[in-house]
Amino acid sequence: MKTPKRIPLLALLFLLSIFKISAQTYAKNGMVVSSNLESSKVGRTILQQGGNAIDAAVATAFSLAVTLPSAGNIGGGGFIVFMDSIGKTTTIDFREKAPLAATNDMYLNKDGELVKGSNHTSIKAIGVPGTVAGLYMAHKKYGKLPWKDLVQPAIDQAKNGFIFNWSLYRAAQRFTKEGNDNAFMDAYFRKENGAVLEPGDNWKQPQLAATLTAIRDKGKDGFYKGEVAKKIALWMKENGGIITKKDLKKYEAIERKPIEGTYKGYTIYSMPPPSSGGVALVEMMNLMEQADLKDIEFNSTAYVHLVAEAMRRAFADRAEHLGDADFNLDMPLEKLTSKEFAKQRFKGIDMKKASVSDSTKFGQLYDGQNTTHFSVLDKDGNAVSLTYTLEYSYGSRMGSEELGFIFNNEMGDFNPQPGITKGNGQIGTAPNLVAPEKRMLSSMSPTIVAKDGKPYLVIGSPGGRTIINTVFQTVLGVLEYEMRIDKAIEALKIHHQWLPDIIRYEKHLLSPDTRDALESMGHTLKPTNNLGSLMGITWDAENKVMTGASDSSSPDGGAAGY
Repeated sequence: MKTPKRIPLLALLFLLSIFKISAQTYAKNGMVVSSNLESSKVGRTILQQGGNAIDAAVATAFSLAVTLPSAGNIGGGGFIVFMDSIGKTTTIDFREKAPLAATNDMYLNKDGELVKGSNHTSIKAIGVPGTVAGLYMAHKKYGKLPWKDLVQPAIDQAKNGFIFNWSLYRAAQRFTKEGNDNAFMDAYFRKENGAVLEPGDNWKQPQLAATLTAIRDKGKDGFYKGEVAKKIALWMKENGGIITKKDLKKYEAIERKPIEGTYKGYTIYSMPPPSSGGVALVEMMNLMEQADLKDIEFNSTAYVHLVAEAMRRAFADRAEHLGDADFNLDMPLEKLTSKEFAKQRFKGIDMKKASVSDSTKFGQLYDGQNTTHFSVLDKDGNAVSLTYTLEYSYGSRMGSEELGFIFNNEMGDFNPQPGITKGNGQIGTAPNLVAPEKRMLSSMSPTIVAKDGKPYLVIGSPGGRTIINTVFQTVLGVLEYEMRIDKAIEALKIHHQWLPDIIRYEKHLLSPDTRDALESMGHTLKPTNNLGSLMGITWDAENKVMTGASDSSSPDGGAAGY
């Protein structure tokens, strides 16, 4: 009898991504679900030590800056949605900002044409980071444990090292291969002796540990003032960047009122502008509430068509109206999230025929694929949904070797060319043009759904422009189709963003018959391996049980509860 061959790890991960197998974790006292299990465990330890959900979120976020450098960060920015134990909900906006020297034509040549890649891959693609300020504000207003106790675990991971995993190894192979001229990223994945790190090695990051130590000791000022800020500004000046010490000193996170909506007895809280996620999510849930879903089977042709049409409309509206709330004071948020608006919008949906996206109108393309999200729920019922990002995987792929972290390339989320909107997704509408100190529009959609005034679902995802739609479909799956959180996370996801006029779909989860039927209705379809990487928690109030699940597309992710 032959001994069965072992499946190589990378092959196993590929199979898991195809069949979308996910495990769920149960707990009664606290839960953290993130894209790195070791970081989830850091957050869980904070909960066990008496910290609340905000404390655990801060510790988890700093840990991810060490363990998940492709997206976890102190060089980027993001958003927090927080619901406390009595049901009061707020949000913290720590989105990156344009530097003071930024202009709305900074990516154009002398002929007014967009210079290819300038807003995504040049040093001028780096926005003023917001993560440290956001985490510090969250802790100062709502935390419980001492700040230093929340930053110290990340310092320990960076200083003492952690096991280099296969996901990091794949990145190391990409950035250190012959012919790669990015000296910073080449050195990033090497040992002190110059050898490239291998799976199983202990990866130490002493420069990052030193930066985190300054943040531990001096809080927000440890990053935005003093030696760290001085080194950032000097590096920018030496390399042609435009971020200065003044930019860093002026940066502040902002607490904002959440976007709020309802769906059949549930209350939805999500992020307001400069995120477009909350507005689009509530608009789409309102549209679905207009439909008679009891007669529409999940994954059926009618279901996919209706979901795509809801997405099409929400993305057109976000392009026309949304941007930084501090620069666009007349955004019609109440209208866009109202039931009456959805009722009027729904009348334009033909259940037998696809609508047409007009490239002379609106559409959006925002946020890099390597955002990361995590969800936290503590024993007292405090909940945190936090999404933050560097934009691209490993952001700008730039940074100071003295500081040990990677800068974002979020300036690419602004509309780069005033007045120019194209069918390929480039947008030129006014609300999201570059301006000094303006925050770029985002798709990040950290969300908390409440039932009877208490957290019921805590959810979010990375995925760039697909974030809103993957969160939307997961919320719909849990609330409307009564799916378990792991099943809702792994279920079929599609994506339509108005422009380009295409439905992207997870190719292994949509039947050939359904694809043919959708094409006969006028839809154009494009397959993809995976959409989103959701991290979620549900709370069973009757049995007092938390259920956490991480998307199988995140091989290092996991839920940690107790």
